[in-house]
Amino acid sequence: MSQEILVLYYSRSGHTAQLARLVARGIEEVPGMRARLRQVPPVAPVTEIAQPPEPEDGAPYATKQDLLDCAGLALGSPTRFGNMAAPLKHFLDTTGAEWASGALVGKPAALFTSTSTMHGGQESTLLSMALPLLHHGMLLLGVPYTEPALSSTQSGGTPYGASHVAGTKGDNPISEHERELARALGRRLADTARKLAAGA
Repeated sequence: MSQEILVLYYSRSGHTAQLARLVARGIEEVPGMRARLRQVPPVAPVTEIAQPPEPEDGAPYATKQDLLDCAGLALGSPTRFGNMAAPLKHFLDTTGAEWASGALVGKPAALFTSTSTMHGGQESTLLSMALPLLHHGMLLLGVPYTEPALSSTQSGGTPYGASHVAGTKGDNPISEHERELARALGRRLADTARKLAAGA
């Protein structure tokens, strides 16, 4: 029976969603592991129009049950002033019951992000996403320098997680190195979850 890794993200222009699919591909390269793609809905200071119960495109919206079911978590967000986007923060802020019950304690987690510019806050955004996961007791994984693309990339890719530089007009395709690192992160997350389950 396969185990599932939750790939949870918010994406406004589609770049973070592309990274999510690459991380998911890496997860499914590990025997016995599957990816469960989920996104969070947008939020606004004043709600004028209710969001549909299912998104018009992309992955279904996440539920708390997705967190409970997962053997691990890959969390992704575009950068907002060096921080995660509000919709993802809002979802995490509603996980108090899961924190209190220890539902995520001991599960592995990894992070990914997309920015418009090379120095648009990729690493600080990844670190901002790491903080609530540490409070949940998750085991954070990065991208080790044994991945050759980490030393060769001229765009995204950090030891803190997978990343993509989309360009100020959002027209940069995901580079080969960014692809390699996103898949490598997914594989590492899935392999760690599988080993943890085997040793339990």
